[in-house]
Amino acid sequence: MNRREFLQCAAIMVSGLTASQLGIALTEEQRVYLASAPNYNTTDVDYLSEEQRQILAAMCEVIIPKSDSPGAIDAGVPHFIELMAADWFSDEERGIFDAGMADIEQRIPQEYGNRFDLLPPSDQLEILEALEEDASDHPWYEFGNVQRDFISDAPFICQLKELTIWGFFTSERGSKEALRYNPMPMTFDGNIPLGPNDSSWAGGF
Repeated sequence: MNRREFLQCAAIMVSGLTASQLGIALTEEQRVYLASAPNYNTTDVDYLSEEQRQILAAMCEVIIPKSDSPGAIDAGVPHFIELMAADWFSDEERGIFDAGMADIEQRIPQEYGNRFDLLPPSDQLEILEALEEDASDHPWYEFGNVQRDFISDAPFICQLKELTIWGFFTSERGSKEALRYNPMPMTFDGNIPLGPNDSSWAGGF
């Protein structure tokens, strides 16, 4: 099972809907995985160094900072991304991720005088915005099609944003506290009007 298939499983687990309701055709491997009901949030992983974990956590928190609702760290997003890098990335994706982490770990102290996680929020945001600007010509940023193509060579900043959002909204805290939680959704309705201050729905925990 590749990363895309794993993320489809995560969407099923957090939504409480069936694969057919979500328009997903499951492979046999996905069916076995879902039947075993693993909790990836508590799965042990030892891929990053402690320093890298602190850096990754700080980057995730820039993307989804804590406010009245939980932030990326509260929702366990850094652990989720480390697990993805260790167990679910292809060799190409893992190479991009490792190179991106090494760049942040080595270059930022030289340019800013300290590790990323020890910098003020304004500098952290500036660094991630610069990464995004450098990657802006990549096809990952083509949002024209609603059904996003799976892009295995997405730059590091794209991996980071995508997995931070996935990890947050498929976590228990992210889905229950940042979305409107319905533990028994029963049916899927893709045409429910949302007000200007409404969030989307989550269910299944």
